[in-house]
Amino acid sequence: MFDFVRKHTRLLQFLLLIVILPSFVLVGVEGYSRFMEGGNTAVASVDGHKITQSEWDAALRQQVERMRQQAPTMDPKVFDSPEVRKDVLENLLRERVLAAVVTDEHRNITDAQLEEIVRTDPQLAPLRGPEAKQILAQQGLTVDGFLQRLRQELQMNGVLGPIAQSALPTQASAGLAFDALLQQRELRFQNFAAKDFAATLVPKDADLEAYYKDPKVSARFQLPESADIEYVVLDAAALQGGVTVSADDVQKFYEQNKARFTSDEERRASHILIKAGADMSAADKAKAKAKAEALLAEARKNPAGFAELAKKNSEDPGSAANGGDLDFFGKGAMVKPFEDAVYALKKGEISNVVQSDFGYHVIMLTDLRGGQVRPFETVKGEIESELRKQLAQKRYTEMAEDFGNTVYEQSDSLKPAADKFKLTIQKATVRRKAAPDATGPLASAKLLEAVFDADSLKNKRNTSAIEAGGNQLVSARVVAYNAARVPALAEVKAAVAAAWVQDQSAAAAKKAGEARLAELQKGGDAKGLGEPVTVSRAKPGVLPQKALDQVLRTDASKLPAYAGVDVGDGSYLVVKIEKVLPRDPALIDPKRAAEQYARAWSAAEMAGYYNVLKSEYKATIKPSALAATAASAPTN
Repeated sequence: MFDFVRKHTRLLQFLLLIVILPSFVLVGVEGYSRFMEGGNTAVASVDGHKITQSEWDAALRQQVERMRQQAPTMDPKVFDSPEVRKDVLENLLRERVLAAVVTDEHRNITDAQLEEIVRTDPQLAPLRGPEAKQILAQQGLTVDGFLQRLRQELQMNGVLGPIAQSALPTQASAGLAFDALLQQRELRFQNFAAKDFAATLVPKDADLEAYYKDPKVSARFQLPESADIEYVVLDAAALQGGVTVSADDVQKFYEQNKARFTSDEERRASHILIKAGADMSAADKAKAKAKAEALLAEARKNPAGFAELAKKNSEDPGSAANGGDLDFFGKGAMVKPFEDAVYALKKGEISNVVQSDFGYHVIMLTDLRGGQVRPFETVKGEIESELRKQLAQKRYTEMAEDFGNTVYEQSDSLKPAADKFKLTIQKATVRRKAAPDATGPLASAKLLEAVFDADSLKNKRNTSAIEAGGNQLVSARVVAYNAARVPALAEVKAAVAAAWVQDQSAAAAKKAGEARLAELQKGGDAKGLGEPVTVSRAKPGVLPQKALDQVLRTDASKLPAYAGVDVGDGSYLVVKIEKVLPRDPALIDPKRAAEQYARAWSAAEMAGYYNVLKSEYKATIKPSALAATAASAPTN
């Protein structure tokens, strides 16, 4: 239909992400159907048409694949969370609702309209050139497929777009909103901290026993499942230590690869350009060439005057003022006819007239640098290291298949593989998810998944050879499996005692704070309250966020007003609000405030209208689907 993307690959990828993927990339995690019976089970419906489990599975699977492409080393399970699953299902529901509106209202974008949008939209303007097919193919799309999906997305955007544009809040209404949002309050507060009560609390054994019997308490001390493993690692990098490189091999490599150890040659040239573009007539081109030939003859008569000649006659606006000087450049920097001519000259020589797409050039080579070969002694160590790496890689490649066969065929022990390949059997205790400080194979999600596979846990056989990193294979074997358990009180008595003290001291702090709050509300004196401070959402000062929210929500129509806040870290704040102050006008520009308010208003209008459409088209998500999503939350 038309060309795409000569440049700006990143822009197209961004476009694919923000325009297409939210609506069309709707597919999920392999095996997700364990939560529902059958891939055809309805998880949601729009206008009587169901969204099936398999469609949701597909959405999740493709999303995880996209994330894996963006972060190849990331554990895909990071993205397989209840929140992600729910968001994908909500996006799928939204797409179906908007598609239903498009169908019912016979909305359409013609080929001509689509082409005009692509041609004139500033975001799409750079999209031209033959690279589009390759880029789209990487996303599993053709140009026609992309255009069709863009058409559908534009049609659906047309449903909510006019609603957003209809939101026209005034600057006055924006001012009122920001007055409330950024209102300041002057207050004094007293902090009742748990640590101030902890010193007097000494638990007895009976206290701890009663405390630990509470399931909510004992659950805090549950030990997650783990496995004691043995493992061996075949690593190309480690093999380098056993590789010997001869001096003859190093010298031979140097001689055969001198070009690699030669610095890039750069040349400096000056030129005189007489323009002759493709749209110029043959007669005008002939005149331009004749002028260039005349200038060439004049330059060769007086090479020392080349710069002055270029200043007076060159039609290159970028270099004429500098006497035609183009500074140093390397190969590939200039168009080919120009480059070929420059690299054929000796220093001080002037070329014949050279024709390029720009016109006719007269070129003088003024200087050159680079092109020197680095001495052997300075690169000897570098070559040895590279050859050692190459030989180790070759050995690794030769050994990899044999390693995999050995751990598989003699799966009841890692010793045969360790002996055969001279590897050390290492030991570790691991969990289903890698520890934050784990490195190497123990950080591999693939290895941990294999270790905790039901067969590995039951039969304690070697895992298959797993690629844990670049040129690194690992096989592990479970020695002992430790199920998740709540330890006996005796095992964690010190930690339980510390938790008891924390809980009791926090309760004591809250009780004291509530008593002080009641006293102030009855007219008690301000003894113990700190100095007045002014706070707002923009400048919270020393107040914790939870306390700030409570203070700003407290009814201050009658002053002084009081608030008590359980901060959640064992502290309880008692606050006396003494003044309500207007927002600081310097915090936000009125025009910017109006723009931000308009965007927020537009978003709210669209959300409200979408909710109306959901109701009209009876768009619902089955509670059982959300329950299954929540139940699938991974545990450590």
